Order: sequence, then C-alpha cells, then structure tokens
Amino acid sequence: MTTAVSMRALTKRFDDVVAVDDVDLDIADGEFFALLGPSGCGKTTTLRMIAGLEIPSAGSLKIFGDEVGTLPPNKRPVNTVFQNYALFPHMSVADNVGFGLKMQKVAKDEIARRVAEAISLVQLAGMEDRRPAQLSGGQQQRVALARALVNRPKVLLLDEPLAALDLKLRQGMQFELKELQREIGITFVFVTHDQEEAMSMADRIGVMGDGKLLQVGTPEDIYDTPVSRFVADFIGRSNFLPGTIESPSTVCLTNGTRVTMHTDGDAGDAVAISLRPERAHLEVRGEAPEGQPSLDGLVQTVTFLGGSVVYHVGLDWMTLEVSTENRPGLQRHQPGDAVTVWWHEDAIAVVPR
Repeated sequence: MTTAVSMRALTKRFDDVVAVDDVDLDIADGEFFALLGPSGCGKTTTLRMIAGLEIPSAGSLKIFGDEVGTLPPNKRPVNTVFQNYALFPHMSVADNVGFGLKMQKVAKDEIARRVAEAISLVQLAGMEDRRPAQLSGGQQQRVALARALVNRPKVLLLDEPLAALDLKLRQGMQFELKELQREIGITFVFVTHDQEEAMSMADRIGVMGDGKLLQVGTPEDIYDTPVSRFVADFIGRSNFLPGTIESPSTVCLTNGTRVTMHTDGDAGDAVAISLRPERAHLEVRGEAPEGQPSLDGLVQTVTFLGGSVVYHVGLDWMTLEVSTENRPGLQRHQPGDAVTVWWHEDAIAVVPR
C-alpha cells in the first residue's frame, strides 16, 4: 500500500519544551487517520508540521516519498481545515470556496466548475450566494471543507473541525465526514481530543501523550488491548484493579483474588487489570455464573443515562464502575444492594500499574 505521510524520528522543540518527541509513523494513502490525545500532547503540532506551519527541529517528514520538512505550505500537496473555519465574512459561499483558485490565477470557467463540484460534494448546492453569517455552524464547516477540497489536495488535514458544534450536529457531521472521505478517497489526518469521535470515524488511531506516540492501531485494537494505563484510561472508561503477576497465566489482585489470563511481564511485576464498565456484569450476590472471575460488593450509587444504567459498586479495597444496558426485563439494583460483579476472562487486559 502506498504511504501518504511518513515520519521518522520527527521532533519539534520550542526552546526547552519538547512538543513532539521522536515520532515514527506511516499513514497510508486513502486512510482516515486520527491523532488522538489530551490538550498539549503534541497532536496539533504534529499536524502543523505536516501542513508546513511548523518546521521540524529534527527528523524526517515525507509526503508520498518526497521530503517536505522545510518546504512552505503552498509547496505541499496538502490543505488544512481549522477549528474556527477562517471564512471571509464579506464573501459569498462560492467566493470563499474559490478564493484559493483565484489566488492561483486559475481560469474563471475552471474556477466556476470546480467550485460547483466542491459545493455539491459537501451538499451545499443552492447556497452559493449566502454569506457565512447566514449559515449554521455545520454549514460553515462544510464551506471550509469545500474550500480545502477544491484545491484537490493529496492529504487533507483537519484540526478539530467539529469542536465548535453542538453534540447532535457534531455526531451527524462525523458520519458525513467519514462518508465524504470514502467518496473522494484521499488521505484524511484528523486531530481530536474526543475518543468517541476518533473511534467512530478513523480507520486507525494514533494516541499521543506528552509529545510521544504511545500506540497506533485500529479503534478495536486500541480499545481492547491498550498498551498502557494512560491509553486504556483515555480511550473510553475503565476500572483498574491493582495486582501482581504470579505466573505467565495468573495475576493476583490486591484482595487475594487470582485471575487467569495471559501476561507478558515477569513474576512479581506490579500491574493493573483493565476492566471496561460495559464488560462487567452485575448480579444479586450469589447468582453469578460459576467458573467466572467475580468480586462481591455493595451498590453505592445508581445513575440513569437513558440507554444505560451506571452503577458504582464498593468493594472492601476499591470502587468499580459497571454499565448495564437499559432494556425491558433487566433487573435494576438499588443503593445498598449486595451484588456480585463478574466478567468473562477475555474481557480484560493487563497494563503496567
């Protein structure tokens, strides 16, 4: 598969601060790739280096095999969509979309054709003469997308473009953006701090923390087999049950419970078992299936979230979060109920404590 973006030992320093630290990454042509992490982790700086808005302090950055680390933005086959859209308020939708082509002195009939094509692609046909102030947030975001796509970049860079939208509109735009990427087939590099957004859209995710690329994989891989507690905690929610490795197939939890599972560490290593709330099951104490790992506790709080019910279960040595589906016939528990939390052996992962 052709590599669209390739980084080797890519580093960016701002005085004494290392914003991006020795990153190695390949992004395939036609891939929807998400850079995910908290504020200040280096994901936007990485995107800006691809765009040419920041120059790497060290390392190699190639786009389709060509070294671009020191090239200006207009010499790279990329375009960027920013969070604030950066539309010209006094220009129409069509003029905003065609502005870059006009600056490149493209022929007027060619501009008109490509602008109409881009506007149709983002489903804004009929709004060509409107000003940005006459558009909703979602429509303004589509104008920014059309303006970026009209230049036919090989790589489209998106810096948290949905962050300013309300939840329902953002979720709708996530689906539309993924469908758009599939339709046009170019590489998308998408920066976000929202793990659900990344998981719902990306073919692969790169999780960043403190300037380092911590894990790269499909959403399923990263969610099911996180390589660290930071990744497990950042991608969704998780319970971390502290324990110690006894053997390659056994972890002894702090309370003495032994859990059978594969481990790569050495005997005596301090680890934590990552148990997702939705993969834990809750039963009246004594009614959990035999042969499955389980822990007894008392329900502390119950939170109704519409599609699910979240319980906090107090053990003698920690509190567990359990999320159950809200459906007819499912038993509800109340604060103070004596319960058993159990899980299937393949529902957990081991991470360094």
